[in-house]
Amino acid sequence: MLTRMLTAPAGFSSQLFEALCSVLLHQANLKADSTTKPLLQRCQDLVRIIDEYPAKELHLIFPWLVESVFGSLDGIIAGWNLRLLHARSSDYNIVMNFLNPNGPMMKLVYKLQAEEYKYEIPVNYLPGPVKACIQQGVLPDCPLFHNKLQFPLSGLLTVNLALNPFEFFMFNFAYCLITPKVSFSTDSAYFVLVDTYLQYFLPTEGSVPPSPFSDSRGSVTAPSPRPSTGYGVHSPSLLKHHIFHQPSVNADPAAQEIWRSETLLQMFVEIWLHHYSLEMYQKLQSPQVKVREQKMRPLFSPPCSGTLHTYQEPFTPTEEHVLVVRLLVKHLHAFSNSLKPEQLTSSPSAHSHTHTSPLEEFKRVVVQRFVQQKLYLFLQHCFSHWPLDASFRAVLETWLSYVQPWRYTREKTNPQPDQNRTVPDKWESFVQENLLIYTKLFQVFLNRAIRTDLVNAKNALMVFRVSKVFAQLNLAEMIQKGEQLFLEPEHVLHHRQPRGYLTPSQGGSYLSSRQRVVTDMVFRVKSHVYALEGQDCQYKQMFGTELRGAVMKLIQIIAQARQTAKRISDHSSEVASNSSFLSWFGLGSSDLNNTFTSGEPDESGECLRKTHEFLDKALENLCQIFKLNQGQLTQLMSNLDSSQDDGNCKQLPDCIHGENGLMLTDLGRRQIINGLRRFDIQYQGDPELQPIRSYENALLVRLLYRISSLVNERFGEQMNALCSRPDFLGRLGRHYLTDPKSTIKLRQSPMSQRTLERKRHPRLSLRGLASYRTMVLLLLFYMVGAFLSFGPGSSTLLIVAGGFLYGLMMTLIGEKLKTH
Repeated sequence: MLTRMLTAPAGFSSQLFEALCSVLLHQANLKADSTTKPLLQRCQDLVRIIDEYPAKELHLIFPWLVESVFGSLDGIIAGWNLRLLHARSSDYNIVMNFLNPNGPMMKLVYKLQAEEYKYEIPVNYLPGPVKACIQQGVLPDCPLFHNKLQFPLSGLLTVNLALNPFEFFMFNFAYCLITPKVSFSTDSAYFVLVDTYLQYFLPTEGSVPPSPFSDSRGSVTAPSPRPSTGYGVHSPSLLKHHIFHQPSVNADPAAQEIWRSETLLQMFVEIWLHHYSLEMYQKLQSPQVKVREQKMRPLFSPPCSGTLHTYQEPFTPTEEHVLVVRLLVKHLHAFSNSLKPEQLTSSPSAHSHTHTSPLEEFKRVVVQRFVQQKLYLFLQHCFSHWPLDASFRAVLETWLSYVQPWRYTREKTNPQPDQNRTVPDKWESFVQENLLIYTKLFQVFLNRAIRTDLVNAKNALMVFRVSKVFAQLNLAEMIQKGEQLFLEPEHVLHHRQPRGYLTPSQGGSYLSSRQRVVTDMVFRVKSHVYALEGQDCQYKQMFGTELRGAVMKLIQIIAQARQTAKRISDHSSEVASNSSFLSWFGLGSSDLNNTFTSGEPDESGECLRKTHEFLDKALENLCQIFKLNQGQLTQLMSNLDSSQDDGNCKQLPDCIHGENGLMLTDLGRRQIINGLRRFDIQYQGDPELQPIRSYENALLVRLLYRISSLVNERFGEQMNALCSRPDFLGRLGRHYLTDPKSTIKLRQSPMSQRTLERKRHPRLSLRGLASYRTMVLLLLFYMVGAFLSFGPGSSTLLIVAGGFLYGLMMTLIGEKLKTH
């Protein structure tokens, strides 16, 4: 009714105007319903609208609908909170059905995909390296961004990326993971949807189901080829270089469907993995790129924008982010390993004459050309910047999942014991073509392990996990052979260089005609290393002398951690025996100031037993990997055992004298981390203000402190006068109202050379009555008094009289000891 009352402006047809008004009215109604109607009813309304309305009317609703589901890119709008939605929620099934690859939302995407609709994404929301490249006038290597940049007439401040409906949907879905929100778990709707989309668009069995709508515009275009300039050195296409729109890469109808799989994977990789630090960004810029950046900058970027100005992304991945990346890695291995055996073993020459389905070709190149480089940079950044705590386990398992593709095959093999697990020979090429991911990251992990508290069972488990993976039979030999191939003399390869090898960052759409495959593994290994580290990289051998020395240092720290765990276990047993029922009667020690505790409160006997087990197995595995002499290892362990006796634990950590006093050395820090030495730190403040102990009643401690404070404030002068008297009455007052050590000597701090003295004034202290042991003793006295027919008042007088007589006797005994 409202649309009929309005008149169309000049230049608009009445039908188009009515359709536009109808869509806007429905959008307004949907926005209003989003705050009033339950999710089920809203989804039902959306399904009806998607089914009834044509694409030209749904086009205006689509951006708002995507934002209302996944949230806004700036994080202000939360959307449906997919990262917080769990299976136990009543809305879980509704959301999963609506966002399923065959659900209504994807039906809307396909419906719009059949038309030439584009949706813009500001370049500012792209990952830091991609945004920096665009703002400096350099086209990113990923073909996902080719032919999509929109430059407005007003300048570069509002540069946008024009995406088709499927790309726009997947961009917002992928970006949902890195927006600043609360954490989620692996049973959340978002995690399950990622797995569902991977299973659907990257199937390990069968092919990708076709879209219900014909789409002649969705296939990925291949950028113009770029020549190789050596190992890993590439010259990215510049924005001024005309990249023309090419027709579909393959006339095969199946190829028209593969573009969705490629787009999904590229979007996930770019949004989740294309993040690294400014230092790494500058390192990856080749000299040719830097020269061209200086030439292109006046044309495409503001005067003050450069590498330091445009790249400002503080990359801090969360544990949930890493878990999703691990899910992606595991599925890509399974997807790649589902390649048919005849396609896997076919030679390049034979392959060029036989028809290969686009999906099979995609499986062949998916890991090396799509994921390898960006995952390496992602893991390297995480290894270098992640805190030294147990949350690093997520990063570690992601790395170990990538370097073990043989775990994600469909082959049925007999399970082998851990110590006899063998890596099949067919994986030798994968190990050598991913050499840095094995060796460089192992070295970085080694540096982390040396600085980690290995007494903690969770940290010990991580060291064991890495050693267990690299101790698999044949793996160390494969890595060593890869290093030998890389160290081949350079002149051997000069006659091979014109053959050309495209690095993982040089490809366009990888479903085009296959590039010539170089069978020489020497050239492949060198190309891999130079592509990831640059031609000026200084490669450190995993089995070289320098790393072998670091491994020996780790073994020494492992041995120290084992010994510390044993000492903690023995001390815990002593504390447990002293905390028996007899200690409540004064026969045990309740002073917790000098109790030796570990870094984690849960380091109980079971955790310490696991620490011993993990560290023992890690030592065995390290000896197997690096072929260490068992005799030398035994001698090292015996020397360590003889030098680290119980008295050594009571010494100060290794320090040097600095301007402000003692300063810890690296050795001293490791000694503290592993519990070998420590500073004898005791509480030196007001005894009445010590933290409430586990053997005290918190309510009574606070109540008695207030009572004693009132008494001390009221009668403080009288107490001082009484304790100042030199006669017997003064000594008796000092016994009750002062600490036995009224003058304490503050211990020297590592950062201060001053020694202070503090004199405490006489005062009443009632905190001892808040002890559970004292309360139990008083209860027993009252029970004995009741048994002897004494009332509560008589028992109280007896207790007070007994306490007075005890103080009187202690004062007399102290006087006699002084005279003697």
